[in-house]
Amino acid sequence: MAHFAELDVFKKVVRILVVDDKDTQDAEGNEVEEIGAKYLHEAFGGTWIQTSFNKKIRKNSAGIGFTYDEVKDAFIPPKPFPSWVLDAVSCLWEAPTTKPDDGESYRWNEDTKTWDLKE
Repeated sequence: MAHFAELDVFKKVVRILVVDDKDTQDAEGNEVEEIGAKYLHEAFGGTWIQTSFNKKIRKNSAGIGFTYDEVKDAFIPPKPFPSWVLDAVSCLWEAPTTKPDDGESYRWNEDTKTWDLKE
């Protein structure tokens, strides 16, 4: 089974569908993304791009609301806070300060730009 994300005109993921292997294979039985994308386009319309739930392609698994960046060839999750920055390698958002690793539970405080201990 192959997973595909449908993108809107802004390259945001609007839905994810699973496609049977037979609908993604060429005559030799090889999985080909373009074949799966064409199959979905003909069935539902829209623009489709393959994703992987084990992150073997496109850095991150697609999720509803993620954005596809063609230059990075990556699915990028929504930015959680204005102060967070995108890691160029992982294409994941990171806080401007490192979360404490002391076994306690923390939450990000955007006003103070610090990790606050959960009460």
